[in-house]
Amino acid sequence: MERESDLGAPQWVVLVYRVPSEPASKRVSVWRELRRLGALYLQQCVCIFPRIDGVGAAVQQVTHKIASQGGEFTLFEVPNLSREDETKIVEGFRSLRDKEYAEIVEECETKFVKEIEFERFRENFTYEEAEEIQQDLEKIRRWYETVKARDWFGADGSAGAAAWIERCAELYSHFEEDVYRRVDGDGSGRGTVADA
Repeated sequence: MERESDLGAPQWVVLVYRVPSEPASKRVSVWRELRRLGALYLQQCVCIFPRIDGVGAAVQQVTHKIASQGGEFTLFEVPNLSREDETKIVEGFRSLRDKEYAEIVEECETKFVKEIEFERFRENFTYEEAEEIQQDLEKIRRWYETVKARDWFGADGSAGAAAWIERCAELYSHFEEDVYRRVDGDGSGRGTVADA
């Protein structure tokens, strides 16, 4: 199904680069930075970005890194693409973001929810545990915001990931309420009331 993007008809920037093969850490660090920026790889060492505010400056920083590591690069500005090619590229970006949203959902399902279930099973209702779980929730929220910021074409997975984060927030809220209810009068933070 074809959707209009909020960007209208974007222009594109294509980066073609080469980094010395040794040490491999140089290639990996460039790859990681480009992935973090939201690049869509068309093939090895060839990636594309929409030409929008903020992205160009970030890509320039990566090109400086490539040059400083003894590599080479060429940036091409592509003012327009055929409708068919643009559709493929936009869907490629959406697919990348959907995979990232799916990883967030997996983190919620397999780690966050299980952690709360395990702490309830152990009756580990302590302030320290509540704080640790809250930090995990904030980490997931930051991760979601990072992906959302580079979701330039509105991937479908955003709503599902947001719903899972909301579910995690509710689970945390209930856990936190139980911590406050069950803390001993001596301030030890160890729950004494069996789970209802």
